[in-house]
Amino acid sequence: MQLIDGKATAAAIKAEIAEEVKEIVAQGGKQPHLAAVLVGHDGGSETYVKNKVLACEACGFKSTLIRFEDNISEDELLCCVDKLNKDDDVDGFIVQLPLPKHIDEQKIIEAIDYRKDVDGFHPINVGRMAIGLPCFISATPLGIITLLKHYGIETSGKKCVILGRSNIVGKPMAQLMMQKQYGDATVTVCHSRSKTLKEECRAADIIIAAIGQPDFVTADMVKEGAVIVDVGTTRVPDATRKSGFRLNGDVKFDEVAPKCSYITPVPGGVGPMTICSLMKNTLAAGKKEYYK
Repeated sequence: MQLIDGKATAAAIKAEIAEEVKEIVAQGGKQPHLAAVLVGHDGGSETYVKNKVLACEACGFKSTLIRFEDNISEDELLCCVDKLNKDDDVDGFIVQLPLPKHIDEQKIIEAIDYRKDVDGFHPINVGRMAIGLPCFISATPLGIITLLKHYGIETSGKKCVILGRSNIVGKPMAQLMMQKQYGDATVTVCHSRSKTLKEECRAADIIIAAIGQPDFVTADMVKEGAVIVDVGTTRVPDATRKSGFRLNGDVKFDEVAPKCSYITPVPGGVGPMTICSLMKNTLAAGKKEYYK
């Protein structure tokens, strides 16, 4: 069993990005600029945004954090998005999800200029990704593809089961694993209504778990030598930790790991690669790689 170290992989990629940014700036080019909009004080969102700001520093990017209280109106938030769309110095920006209940998330996502949508959530980017055109790819799926490639894990022709059908992970992950230039695998998507979920998992060479239920994948669902990618990050109470909680994956790690050829830990697996992918997308935005 080999542990897939997302932390080390992300650090290596960020170092490469930092070198490239140095060269761009040395040749008189513009320093890439990522802005993040944070609404309210959700603990998970605070952590993610803090890590994104630190990653920007590591990559040599300029970063801007715009904070609002959770009583901000939808119109005010749309006005902020419009400003960022028009700001020529901002190459890419994200609006951290989830948003308060009174704000229509989809409306906000669609208001973002798709050429600055480094989260890869805008329908234009989602559509382009689905048919294999150059675009910003949703950060978590892109991070997983990068990890599989980095570790030389064979995906072509393999049976891949994806647990979860969210717009952020499950659906784009299935699209990428299916496509020739990325996964080239045979893909099955399972979710809470799937009747043969355990049987599908037992036949899988690769399981990507993004179902949001701690310890959902157990040893009896995994065949010997399978590759397991755990996207789950649920906060579970833990009195032994200073924070009072620990992050728990969708996979029951201790019992599943011995059966695997490769497995990602939580934390330190997919999480760091998600932020690293956002940095890759921001660099691409700064270089106008996909959209002129």
